Amino acid sequence: MNILDNLKYRFKHAGVVEKLIYVNLAVFLLVHVTNVFNFFFKSRTNFLVKWFALPANFDDFLTKPWTIITYGFLHTSFLHILFNLIALFYIGHLFKQYFTSKQLLSFYLLGTLFGGIVFIASYNFFPVFAEEIDINILLGASAGISAIFIGIATYMPNYELKFPLIGFVKLWVLACIWVAIDIIQIPAGNAGGHLAHIGGASFGFFYVRSASNKELDIFESIKKFFAKKEPKLKTVYKSGNKTPKKSANKTQNQQDIDAILDKISKSGYDTLSKSEKEFLFKQGKN
Repeated sequence: MNILDNLKYRFKHAGVVEKLIYVNLAVFLLVHVTNVFNFFFKSRTNFLVKWFALPANFDDFLTKPWTIITYGFLHTSFLHILFNLIALFYIGHLFKQYFTSKQLLSFYLLGTLFGGIVFIASYNFFPVFAEEIDINILLGASAGISAIFIGIATYMPNYELKFPLIGFVKLWVLACIWVAIDIIQIPAGNAGGHLAHIGGASFGFFYVRSASNKELDIFESIKKFFAKKEPKLKTVYKSGNKTPKKSANKTQNQQDIDAILDKISKSGYDTLSKSEKEFLFKQGKN
């Protein structure tokens, strides 16, 4: 098996977190390969950055609307991609302990989208950015990662992570620190990047707060919203004392799910029994 076949095999059998990491790394390498050609031909602008980074100017964005998503996979600095992918690896796997791969991808893409919206809106609304609007661009995965992290922190705020020399820290505390760092650094530089992070974080927070436990995949919610509604049929039961068995089971399942989620919120996922973990996993697939 040659190197290319090996990479294809690894990508095909990787989880969603690893696939996002591979895509980001591949784009990063392409950017630097094209930089070599730019050097030989004395080109100042990398065409990948030009066509896939999100411009601050709204008129420029209208000519490249795909950049509202593609910027979330684009990096030019080694330290930038290193820190982002380390965060994506650990935060993504924490998210995956409770939710599906589809839900994680939803949060990454929608966090990127909302981060881009906040970035463009800010640069076209606030006077402080008037002189920079034609030259500033946005790139990096941070907005999508912020949506994932703030989403899981909102879902189970009392879950604790252990840090060397510090001890156990609750997720809601880490989430507050995460957002506060971006807020206080807006005047210091890279204001557009920090605003995008806040946009992604806001999506993660408000969507989890407004969604039920089984509706955290926003694409499924959109499909259900636009799905053709079937006409309701009137059903007559012979006896008014009987309750449909399916409805009773659904109520019991929901009670069991709520009890397990309360236990996770108070004590953490590791305190669940094997049967509780298996039950929660099966319900997440339904």
